[in-house]
Amino acid sequence: MAKKKALVIDDEQIVLDSVSKILTAENYEVAVSLSGREGLNWAIERPYDIVLTDIRMPDIGGMRVLMHIKRAKPSLPVVIITGYATVRSAVQAMKLGAADYLEKPFTPDQLLKAVASALAIAATQVPEEQILIHKEEMIRVLERAASDDEFLTSLLEYPTDALDEYDLTGPEKLAILTGDISWIEEQIGPLTRSQRRWLKLRKSAEIW
Repeated sequence: MAKKKALVIDDEQIVLDSVSKILTAENYEVAVSLSGREGLNWAIERPYDIVLTDIRMPDIGGMRVLMHIKRAKPSLPVVIITGYATVRSAVQAMKLGAADYLEKPFTPDQLLKAVASALAIAATQVPEEQILIHKEEMIRVLERAASDDEFLTSLLEYPTDALDEYDLTGPEKLAILTGDISWIEEQIGPLTRSQRRWLKLRKSAEIW
């Protein structure tokens, strides 16, 4: 049986060494990266079975890594690992498509269970199609964010909470949260200047 390929992204070498050692001992093929941006590029460009990413890193954080991976590869499971766990950030990560959420320090058994569970679920789940289904709801969000400063602030700080009241699929939410202007315009037509402006803000914003 071919080894499962895991990518671990964390800005602490000791964490990379520890996770790599645990997974390698269980017959995983492990790649590691100290950079969120590099790790994201690898996750999208290379064939991994699972990604584990820290949530707070100096270049780009794990939430953004998670969002962009789920946009590019919806079926690729992502496990968030962090020393800054909160209930709210855990909920945010799960709403964005995280397979699991581990708080440092975690035991080898906790890590292995999370990875095995994420792989098992990914093997049976059919990812949502990357198509627009709720056009009117998308337009409602775009128009409200362009005119409602309080809503825009919520979208920038805790975006999945802000979108809870809207009937949107995972891919539709991620298109908004990653500021994917090209995809949105392909689906619903040209955006206004103010809509493009806040989507660019959303694209560059970090969430925890």
